Amino acid sequence: MRGLLLAAWLGVLGHTAGVRAQGIELPQLSLSRQEGGLTLDFEVKLALSRATEDALQRGVPLYFTASAQVFHPRWYWRDERVARATRTWRISYQPLTSSWRVSFGALSQNYPSAEAALAMISRATRWRIAEPEQIDPSERYYVEFSYRLDSSMLPRPLQLDLAVQSDWRLSVERTLKLD
Repeated sequence: MRGLLLAAWLGVLGHTAGVRAQGIELPQLSLSRQEGGLTLDFEVKLALSRATEDALQRGVPLYFTASAQVFHPRWYWRDERVARATRTWRISYQPLTSSWRVSFGALSQNYPSAEAALAMISRATRWRIAEPEQIDPSERYYVEFSYRLDSSMLPRPLQLDLAVQSDWRLSVERTLKLD
């Protein structure tokens, strides 16, 4: 009996040792007032799962979205949303040229490796999330930030099973106060 339990325990350990860490870490996130408006700097560390890497290798584009919402706290009602900003990057593999393409709006650029392409979509500096006329310097605000893999932009056949697959749930959220 002990031998069977030990074999099962070693099997579990061997199985979990081969599992890679996946997800999104947020080592750097800062908010500052510049020229009267609010700017946001962030850097994320992406660790894609095997399923997402496999989809990229097969030519399925992935979309990553960063969003920031600026709120003004109120004691008498729900907090007032003052501004909202989003950015969406599309990353895809081009098999004919063996290159990786990152698109941001109408701009796109090719990269020689997946690591270089993921490094491009994992940071933003001086991203203006609120204009000067939206922010009163004497008031307090807070910002809700999120960065995630946008599964709603994937092809429909892939979206059917995503509710039960944790491999496709990549996101991070933080709240910053601005005094």
